[in-house]
Amino acid sequence: MKIAVDFDGTCVDHIYPAIGMEVPLAAVTIVDLIKAGHAIILYTMRSGEHLVAATNWFSQRGIALHGVQVDPDQAKWTTSTKCHADIYIDDRNFGCPLIQIKGYNGKCVDWKAVRATLLPKSK
Repeated sequence: MKIAVDFDGTCVDHIYPAIGMEVPLAAVTIVDLIKAGHAIILYTMRSGEHLVAATNWFSQRGIALHGVQVDPDQAKWTTSTKCHADIYIDDRNFGCPLIQIKGYNGKCVDWKAVRATLLPKSK
């Protein structure tokens, strides 16, 4: 599957424009999703230098992104600016599992629940 992943509140705490603390299990789950054959697309409201900082966050964790803001394959069949993905993991998505982490500025994606859904053999 192609999975679009938001950044603030999903991979890190909300302290935009800075990069917040990593949401527990975010990076390791994304790595495991890639190992399971999924393609990860960073899909965020960040732009310019703030988008570069977000892409660097992934690089620093050894996470190879399939795309940034769009699925690079979608230009073959559409000119839409909406990112094509099978799943969108975003703290603002209706129904996305969320947790409140002590010391964080808001609710964040519950990556343990994501793992249980998308990587059912994970612990």
